[in-house]
This record gives sequence, structure tokens and C-alpha cells, in this order.
Amino acid sequence: MSGGRGMKFIFACVFCMTVLTGGGHAAERFITLASTTSTDNSGLFRHLLPKFTARTGITVRVVAVGTGAALRLASRGDADVVLVHAPEQEKSFVAAGHGIGRRAVMHNDFVMVGPMSDPAGIRGERSATEAVKRLYEATALFASRGDKSGTHVKERALWQSAGLDPQKFSGRWYLETGSGMGATLNFAAARGAYTLADRATWLAFKNKRGMVLLVEGDKRLANPYGVIVVNPARHPGIKDRDASVFANWLTGKEGQAAIATFRINGDQVFFPDAMSK
Repeated sequence: MSGGRGMKFIFACVFCMTVLTGGGHAAERFITLASTTSTDNSGLFRHLLPKFTARTGITVRVVAVGTGAALRLASRGDADVVLVHAPEQEKSFVAAGHGIGRRAVMHNDFVMVGPMSDPAGIRGERSATEAVKRLYEATALFASRGDKSGTHVKERALWQSAGLDPQKFSGRWYLETGSGMGATLNFAAARGAYTLADRATWLAFKNKRGMVLLVEGDKRLANPYGVIVVNPARHPGIKDRDASVFANWLTGKEGQAAIATFRINGDQVFFPDAMSK
């Protein structure tokens, strides 16, 4: 083979290998996880996901939105797996055929926070229902996420348990942000308003501006999280195998231990559930 023809042959081989290998690098192996702003804002994913990737070689791309939006994304086939915290919505998602089961992962709780001056006088109230009654009677500024997230669903359930509908005062003292947890806390801090937050995001929130935790401990404030792999029979193209690897890791010994060791300012904020089920 002459020198010129030989060089052309080598160039052709290198070109083919480059095309097949994506420029000399293997294609990234990844899944898309639709999850909540609370798991993202708290820093949990920065703690968990590098451990998962190191173990499996699978990268997780997170879309952090409210639970309602996360389930809508997944119902369109735009995510491979969801990690959310609204059990009734999750059951409906699975019942509609969009997901393969629901597996308990962890829990924490919600807390009611507000200005240190506490004009509605809810500090130390053990009943979340009584707390929202006082907020209503005082027409105290309240920042609602208003985004159909898991937190918003829980907040609406608290008003309903008290037989109240604050939405008729929307824009007056009941202020709907349509935003994630971090943005809603920033809004509440700026306006001197009360709000409902998951404990993890509250602890990680640095812009408190005199806001304090006022109500905690009511069993109504429980906040369970579940993982659901999106159904490939309903949504072709879903990476269900790698999504299942993630769900298995998250609910297995290593993932549950990683959840238990996550701390914010020294405090454990998520408590593993899968190994006890």
C-alpha cells in the first residue's frame, strides 16, 4: 500500500472510530429524575448522587420542581423516575399506568415558620389545625406555594381539616407565590409572613431575616417520600433498567445509609423508611 493510500486508510479508520465512540469518549450513561425542590434545596442530592454514580457509573440529571409538576413531567415520559412526597398523587399516578409501583424511601416533617413577633400567636401550638385557625382569625400574612406541590397539598389539607378556605382571600393576606420552597421562604421572610415548609429546606435556608420555627410535632405534619420508576410500556424510550438500578440503590442498604448520614448543621433531617418496610 503506497504512503498516500495508507494515510487515507488510517484516516478513514480513525474517522469511523470517532463517529462510533462519540469523539473518542463513551456516551454518558444517565437517567432523568423528576423530584421536589425540597430534596434539591436541602442539599440532599449533592450528598446522595455522587455516591450512586460512583457505585454504578450512572449519572442522575435532576429536574427539581413541585411534586405535581414532577408527576406531570413523568406522565408525559419526560423523566425516567420520580422521587416525590404526595402519597395520594403518587397512588393516582401509578393507578393511571404511568408508574411501576411506589416504594417508600424516607420521611421527615413539615414545620410552620413565621416572624419572630408572631402576631397570630401560634408559637408552641401542638395542633397544626389550631395553628391555621389562629392564622385565619388574625388574617395574618401567609405565603402559600400555590403550585400543587407536595407542600402545597399538605398545606391545603391543613386548612381543610380546620374547615377553612383561605383562597377566597388570595392576594389580600393569603399570598400565593406559585414558586418552589426556597423562593417561597424568601418571599415570606421579605413580607414578614407565615408559611409551611419542609424541615430540611427550612434548616438549609440562610436568609431567615428574623423568621423562626413556630409549630412542629403534629402527626399531620408527617412528610413521606416515595420513588416510582416510570412505566416503559406506557412511555417507550424510558430508561427503566437504569431507573430501577437507582430505585433499588435508594431503597437498599447503601442508599438508606447515605440518607441517614445526611446532616444540616449537624441535624439529621431525612429518616430512611425502606429497610423497615
